[in-house]
Amino acid sequence: MTKTFYSNGKLLITGEYLVLDGAKAFAVPTKMGQNLIVTETENVGKIHWKSFDFDSSVWFEETLLVSDILAYDHQEESIATVLQNILFEAHKLNPELLLNKGFSITTSLTFPRFWGLGTSSTLVNNVADWFNIDAFQLLKNSFGGSGYDIANARNNTPITYQLLAGKPIVQKVGFDPEFKENLYFLYLNQKQDSKAAIAMYYSKQYAIQDIKEKIDAITNEILEGTNQERFEYLLQQHEAYLSDVLEMKTVKEKYFSDFEGTIKSLGAWGGDFVLVVSTTNPQSYFLEKGFTTLLHYHEMIL
Repeated sequence: MTKTFYSNGKLLITGEYLVLDGAKAFAVPTKMGQNLIVTETENVGKIHWKSFDFDSSVWFEETLLVSDILAYDHQEESIATVLQNILFEAHKLNPELLLNKGFSITTSLTFPRFWGLGTSSTLVNNVADWFNIDAFQLLKNSFGGSGYDIANARNNTPITYQLLAGKPIVQKVGFDPEFKENLYFLYLNQKQDSKAAIAMYYSKQYAIQDIKEKIDAITNEILEGTNQERFEYLLQQHEAYLSDVLEMKTVKEKYFSDFEGTIKSLGAWGGDFVLVVSTTNPQSYFLEKGFTTLLHYHEMIL
């Protein structure tokens, strides 16, 4: 018997970092994501795992022993042990699924795995669906984080995401601005470590309540509908607030100070994708700066 699961990639438009402290975040699912295909085999006690990148190249392959998964003891981190940890935590939430069975599993990304669109979150969500368990709980028990990426993985529309008393609140929202032809996503080619970024945020936070309220107001106004000029102003304000909290330069200050348009970090500051608002196609500008991956809104967003 073969089962197939699929999860969407993600981009966090507002509320990065502060979503961990209950801010209302606005996130959008991407057209690209990850498949997980599970086939039961006669090799009881063994899981053959094979992971494909977007170009069909194999980036991970290993045969895991179920006995090792059940005895997982937080070894030194590697791809195999991270996977074992996810399966170990999934097993604790559904202790029956792995017992007395064997599996052949393949995962396939439809985006390059270093793009930061959710290689881990799409995997966690797919595994949770396979085990028929709560994906938010599995994320909490394995990687940690706010969970907005899990919400994106499970929804085919833009969403707001908020942690209230530790519980995820997800609302589907509309986002179809008249200026979306002027929205682009630029890849900085500097993969960020989400755990390290979160730790850095916690080490620097101050006056969080005041900033959180300002970010909530920005999120709400964006979703109420604005013209492009106001939208760009709100993104610039968002960048300024987070720059103060993180004690970091904005991405525009750091790389693109002469750009005639607005640029906003998405997710962990310093890498992965940024949002670009420009009334003219900015591709030639970024190519001159050495940045080669620029996707239009309609290419990226589901």
